[in-house]
Amino acid sequence: MNQSVIRLTRELNEIRKSNDLSIAVACRESDVRNVKATILGPPDTPYEFGFFEFALKFSREYPTKAPTVTALTTNSGRCRFNPNIYAVGKVCLSILGTWRGDRGEEWSSAQGLESILISIQSLMSSNPYENEPGFENANQPHDKENQKAYVLKIRHETLRVSIISRLEDYLGINPDGTVQPPPTVPEQDIYDDESSMMDSEASTVFEPFKDLCKRRFLWYYDTYLASIKVESGKVVDGAPFTKMPFEHAGNTMDGKFLYSELERRLKFVKERLDHETASWAAEGLIHKGKESGVAANLQRQFEQTVEHYKKQDSVTIDIELIDDNPFLWRVTYFGRPMTNLDGGLFNIHLAFSPRFPDEQPRVKFMTPFYHHQITTDGVPCYIPQRYDEGRHHIDAIIQLMEEESPPYDPRTQVNQEASKLYWGSKEDKREYNKKLRRSVQRSMEG
Repeated sequence: MNQSVIRLTRELNEIRKSNDLSIAVACRESDVRNVKATILGPPDTPYEFGFFEFALKFSREYPTKAPTVTALTTNSGRCRFNPNIYAVGKVCLSILGTWRGDRGEEWSSAQGLESILISIQSLMSSNPYENEPGFENANQPHDKENQKAYVLKIRHETLRVSIISRLEDYLGINPDGTVQPPPTVPEQDIYDDESSMMDSEASTVFEPFKDLCKRRFLWYYDTYLASIKVESGKVVDGAPFTKMPFEHAGNTMDGKFLYSELERRLKFVKERLDHETASWAAEGLIHKGKESGVAANLQRQFEQTVEHYKKQDSVTIDIELIDDNPFLWRVTYFGRPMTNLDGGLFNIHLAFSPRFPDEQPRVKFMTPFYHHQITTDGVPCYIPQRYDEGRHHIDAIIQLMEEESPPYDPRTQVNQEASKLYWGSKEDKREYNKKLRRSVQRSMEG
């Protein structure tokens, strides 16, 4: 095997195992040299929680030679998201050899896939205007106005292009708001004969981040909605974007502010995602009737998970199938004594896709629970140790509920009000604990 393939395979596995919330990578098993990556827009920037996709092509000379990197989130070549990320997809970085840099900034074999993606992410700053060469220290009054205007339009297009349009495409939502019928594809079972799936791999469009983006959308939906409300107060609906001095024909970010329309579209995406999740139960019963491999796997996992928790003295939970459907689990969590959750009774639903584990379960607290890592709609923000086992999802949810001193990570703060209180002053923290205990007490009432 070529040394570049060995090196690249190792780097891909390291990134996957790291569970980095900001970076995800994927490639076809048959083509490790062509990698797709998605970068989550950094918090507190106009790119916040956007999904930015890139294609990286590695030659046989890697790591001696840098890969070719192309930005794919460009609104079909019409949107330049950064002075260094062109509408045509070019990414200008000295380590890639696409831009002249200072001595020592050029590519070396010590760098790799992760360092490239981190370098690209660093371009997504709170003031991207200064990324343009010659504008690093621009501080004239007109520059300051341009900086504000640039941030305003990047935030709008991050919401419109990288989030809403992407999810609409994934969900088959047309520009007029109508929904396309689901595509008819041959039914395949990943737990049965895989040969037909391997044969059709080359003929299918490689979209490895669909499920990831859908799950993250559910995490950050409240944040997106709040951002629209804040940003819409800064601009006039229908006003055109301000053109930057470094933008020119074919490499610009043109458009106008349409936040009222974005809010409608965002809410409809959420509605369709909830509809998709609800449809998994009916699909699952069909798979159960056919005794498919995925149904048998989930039934087996359910039985093993029940037995596992029966042996656990440290936590009390009850797990059952809803309507005897292995694709829909109900977890009842009993609050641990002598903790903030003491006496609480929380019902949690796990909906499994017929395409599990390629599509991850969607979890929802049916009992309202005030927590900085649980959305107001009941969606928990967690990372399981293993994605392909239902038990590990439950383990991670319990850890989220019971952890008393979690490390601060703005990417996991999906309840804005609760987060501000939890990480605020001592008085704020006391108020947070009051609200949490109130939700625990209400869980016992109904």
